Amino acid sequence: MRKFIAATKNKGKLIEIKEILNGFPFNVISMEDAGIYEDVDETGSSFEENALIKARAVFAKTGELVMADDSGLEVDWLNGGPGIYSARYAGEGATARERNDKLLRSLEGVPFEKRTARFVCVIAVIIPHSAYFTVRGVCEGYIGFEPLGSNGFGYDPLFYIPEYDMTVAQMEAAVKNRISHRGKALKLMVEKLKAEQLF
Repeated sequence: MRKFIAATKNKGKLIEIKEILNGFPFNVISMEDAGIYEDVDETGSSFEENALIKARAVFAKTGELVMADDSGLEVDWLNGGPGIYSARYAGEGATARERNDKLLRSLEGVPFEKRTARFVCVIAVIIPHSAYFTVRGVCEGYIGFEPLGSNGFGYDPLFYIPEYDMTVAQMEAAVKNRISHRGKALKLMVEKLKAEQLF
């Protein structure tokens, strides 16, 4: 089984990646499991650039097959914000609850039909002695008026999907992994890896 390093320290994200890649011939480990503990500065101006920066930094230290994702929330009312700054929306070191509270304050008084948003996930993969590629997954929805649900992480309790009449945090993992931005991006990633004959 081939080692596959996920360039993340986010435990919730790592769990999702492992769940979605379960059944494929990869031993998914975190960058910390690979002995890399320092943070990688995300200095790019897009999800693609940031994902590649992270993937290249980990690949440079390990030489192994590496994937890195950069993901975030784009809210139309906020002109696509917080976007690539989603994790730092309420300041460095802020909790998910603090970020969600700030988002709700930013949308105070905005009617439901104008609270359109999407989760975006871009995954960059570096294949040793070969190439690199990026894929993008998107999940469309709305920002609710209060946090609902205890599954997931980040902005999941506020992200409402009308087709399911629930937030992402109210979904079972299997449903979320099927429709989420990360689930879609990982599916595209697997198709690309198969085309590269890595399994």
